[in-house]
Amino acid sequence: MSRRLVVLPDDGAAPLVAAIRGAAASLRLKMFVLTHERLIAEVVAAHRRGVAVRVMLNSARRNGKEDNVASRYALAAAGVSVQDSSPAFELTHEKSLVVDDAAAYVMSLNWEKRNLRKTRDFAVVTTERDEVGEVAACFDADWARVPFAPPAASSLVWCNRNARERFAQFVDTATSILWLQNERYQDPVIVERIVRAARRGVDVRVLARRPHALKEAKLVEGLAGLRAMQDAGVKVHRMKGLKLHGKMMVADGARAIVGSVNLTPGSFDARRDLAIEVDDPAVVAPLTRIAREDWSNSLPLELSDRAVLADLAKHGQLSRVARVAIDLALRRTRRRPSQGA
Repeated sequence: MSRRLVVLPDDGAAPLVAAIRGAAASLRLKMFVLTHERLIAEVVAAHRRGVAVRVMLNSARRNGKEDNVASRYALAAAGVSVQDSSPAFELTHEKSLVVDDAAAYVMSLNWEKRNLRKTRDFAVVTTERDEVGEVAACFDADWARVPFAPPAASSLVWCNRNARERFAQFVDTATSILWLQNERYQDPVIVERIVRAARRGVDVRVLARRPHALKEAKLVEGLAGLRAMQDAGVKVHRMKGLKLHGKMMVADGARAIVGSVNLTPGSFDARRDLAIEVDDPAVVAPLTRIAREDWSNSLPLELSDRAVLADLAKHGQLSRVARVAIDLALRRTRRRPSQGA
């Protein structure tokens, strides 16, 4: 297998700059947020030296915020072929790059400065012909606004096609230790599988974001998922120093999933997202090392009623909506053991 791992912020922008500069024939870039000025300039420079560049950008978030207006204008003004992502999806959260039909980057990171400097993020670079061709084929389908169906035996994991089943199977087959990093643990199917893994004796270690980082509308689901896992014996921590943005799972030091997929119903059912499942040591070994290092530099995530309210208050989020969400979460979790409330 010919794959390798890029780790952010450790590796910085250099691998991405090298990939763009190394393109001789074509670039396909699909991105949720593209605001990094240097990377935009590199894409424009590739176009000017004759590379066939196409860029697909998410048009707007669910709240209506448009992140990519300036970058879309800058690319179009330079003559780069750029368009919004497919309207068939609620939004396109996929982050991918295909270089010369020879290498594909499956990423968790947006191309913005904080993702290259302050967040834990990952990218898997593959030169496997089938995988590169599949990422390119999906790009071409979304560009042309036509359906895309991945092959059944693919190592790639697609939303909204096969991701929930693949993630569930990945968790179900863990036998000794399972490392997880994700912003959100809200999908009931995946949360249930994680709980079952812990109850059958798997050492499950979850890095998650604190409650104030959850959207108010999803606070109930997010808090309930974290508490359900913690009640089942899952070790739930929060990262220190870096912002958690990467989405990855590592099982038994032998298998991994890396990509842009949040563990939420919206991601699985309504978005365009992409991850890759791998078992080659060139990716799994460094990913396991990073998981251990991040865990050693983390703290237990306090999920008691008091701790959650204090976290929201500290970050100025004790609005009426947040209070109602907490009340609902407490009712839903009343039958479970108290977490020091």
